[in-house]
Amino acid sequence: MNYWRLVSSGSWLVRKLCTAASEKATEAVLEVAAPMRNSLYSKLSALGATGGTVSGALNDFIMEGKRIRKDKLSRCIKQLRKYHRYQHSLDIMDWMERRKMQFSLVDHAIRLDLIAKTKGIGAAEDYLSSLPPDAQNLLTYGALLNCYCNNLMKDEALALFNKMDELKLINNTLPFNNLMCMYVRLGEPQKVPELIAELKLRNIPPCRFTYVLWMQSYAHMNDIGGVESVMEELANDSEDKCTWTTYSNLAAIYVKAGLFEKAEACLKKLERDKMPHQREAYHFLISLYSGTSNRAEVYRVWEALKRAFSSVTNTSYLIMVQALAKLKDLEGLKKCFEEWESSCSIYDMRMATSTIRGYLSGDMVEEAELVLANAMKRNKGPYTRAREIFMVYFLKKRRFDLALKHMEAAVSEVKGWSPSNPETRTAFFDYFVNEGDVDAAEEFCKILKNNSCLNSDVYHGLLRTYVAAGKVAPDMRQRLEDDGIELSQELQNLLVNVCTK
Repeated sequence: MNYWRLVSSGSWLVRKLCTAASEKATEAVLEVAAPMRNSLYSKLSALGATGGTVSGALNDFIMEGKRIRKDKLSRCIKQLRKYHRYQHSLDIMDWMERRKMQFSLVDHAIRLDLIAKTKGIGAAEDYLSSLPPDAQNLLTYGALLNCYCNNLMKDEALALFNKMDELKLINNTLPFNNLMCMYVRLGEPQKVPELIAELKLRNIPPCRFTYVLWMQSYAHMNDIGGVESVMEELANDSEDKCTWTTYSNLAAIYVKAGLFEKAEACLKKLERDKMPHQREAYHFLISLYSGTSNRAEVYRVWEALKRAFSSVTNTSYLIMVQALAKLKDLEGLKKCFEEWESSCSIYDMRMATSTIRGYLSGDMVEEAELVLANAMKRNKGPYTRAREIFMVYFLKKRRFDLALKHMEAAVSEVKGWSPSNPETRTAFFDYFVNEGDVDAAEEFCKILKNNSCLNSDVYHGLLRTYVAAGKVAPDMRQRLEDDGIELSQELQNLLVNVCTK
């Protein structure tokens, strides 16, 4: 997980908190998952590598003479969802249904969410409609609302919210939090204070997630005074609602605004008053201190993390490598990466990718290439994300031959490869425009089209290349129409120069 996104935009935490809030109802009755070293979870978690089926694994478990309790399956589902294994989680619930296990109201909400993630929103809507009346309640309606909001389906979300209101199902902050998160992501943060006012009219007290979303809305409107007024109201409301995530979120807002002194004051208060024994809290501290360019504090928190836990996870190393890359501390990055590489039991390709990005930011090409070469010996791949970093670097250095080498390797490694990072497409088209190379741009577009990746941005880059080269394409307007590209004013302006028809 890239915690730097918290500092750069704050939107990552908005989505995280909103998801946590919306899942609170659907997971409230589940116990915190115990250490998942039991044989049942081991069998299920291994399916991603073995390629077996959930029903086969569960049936084999029973054939071994072992009993499967519903509460154990619920814990397995929760843990698999944590790692985005949604299809396997849904397969477990389908197996439970075939075995006539009784679903609780919470189970129905979880299943609806899994159906949406694996089969689409339409299937989730059908599932809700098929439930008996008593199961069509705050939990299941709330799960569907969460799906609408996560997918930025504004009209559907508002219609469902109103229906829930008519059914008198809105009696807490969860539905409001979902809408607030959606509005922030849609670029309409001004809607959040309006929802807060509605909450207060209904005498529904804001929860800690509501306060964070409220602060984020003001941050997106560049209103630091508004952010601080929310924080003041929170402090007067309840000390319990003010957690370490509140301070880390406020610090991220200050970092983005360039108010480093205030950001570090928040982080100090977090450590002094709210510091939990959680790796995630240390991760945020490291990332945020790198955002204030405070190298000493980054290393101090890193050493504190290593003292606080018996082992250092791949994720912790990843956070540290990303922080050191941000600080341009390439010597420290090299030392940290080599420490991890010499002791890791599972070679995490994210570590190699982040280290490559850090090295290339300092023009350490040989070191970056060595990291990729070693990664290819210890990890099965794919290596395309790392290769894209090389592509962007070499394109910016005007070394198209070397960028092409990595692109050809990516195509050979992954059938149907296309750039996963918009930055890669932008770098290619910037190069094509500067060189006026229409033929290369067209070949690149063929790769994207073969993988259904043609969109208005791609055509924008292609048209810019034609304009830069002073060439025309009489059929270009028809090509856009055939590919279902909506003509923006900017595309139309470019077409005037490229397509005379």
